[in-house]
Amino acid sequence: MRTVAVILAGGTGQRMGASRPKQLIEVGGRPILAYAIEAFNGHLGVDEVLIVMAAGHVRTAAEIAAPFHKVTGLMEGGDTRTASTVAALTALAGRPDDTRVLFHDAARPFVDHGVIDRVLAALATYEAVAVGLPSADTIVAVEDGLVLSMPPRESLARFQTPQGFRLGTIRKAYELALADPLLAATDDCGIVHRYLPDVPIRVVTGSERNLKVTHPLDVVIAEQLAAEPDGTTDSPESR
Repeated sequence: MRTVAVILAGGTGQRMGASRPKQLIEVGGRPILAYAIEAFNGHLGVDEVLIVMAAGHVRTAAEIAAPFHKVTGLMEGGDTRTASTVAALTALAGRPDDTRVLFHDAARPFVDHGVIDRVLAALATYEAVAVGLPSADTIVAVEDGLVLSMPPRESLARFQTPQGFRLGTIRKAYELALADPLLAATDDCGIVHRYLPDVPIRVVTGSERNLKVTHPLDVVIAEQLAAEPDGTTDSPESR
């Protein structure tokens, strides 16, 4: 059973307010994208890495990816997260349905091998796997400035990536999704949950280091994380 990691780097980082995509911003003297590629390139359970890059920046991404031997494909992404995932699925056309595929946000540079281990272990039993952390905040549903509902905090999780799938499952989910004119999604597990509701989605534990760089303050935090000792592995106690 082959495992392919897909680094989704198609975003332009509008919320960051930078002149270039956030995945090309340097922290610790290296582009954010390089850290994300390195995490999967160095994992023994990953056979190859595909990169979906923002339009107009494929050449730069190729230069960043050049040192990593598991990178087998680099393509231009779409205007949305969904379109970028579809670009990757198109590149994987013809692969066996039991291929394991991990979709990871390039803007999460510090995913560690412990998180990847847990996703791969869960894929031995489940067809769809999410990474999550308990919410430290009270989350409420709001409409017109008023609280509609307040779900129990212990029932909520903050999703991270990578999200893992059997290729046949995520492919089928997207076939159904793309036929829906009302399709709106920001998350691949959300696509499976909506269009293949009978497929259980296993949630495994993420990591506080697995930060998504979205706003300028996140760059400050990322600089600090880059200066810390290598976080590509974690202890057995944390698994």
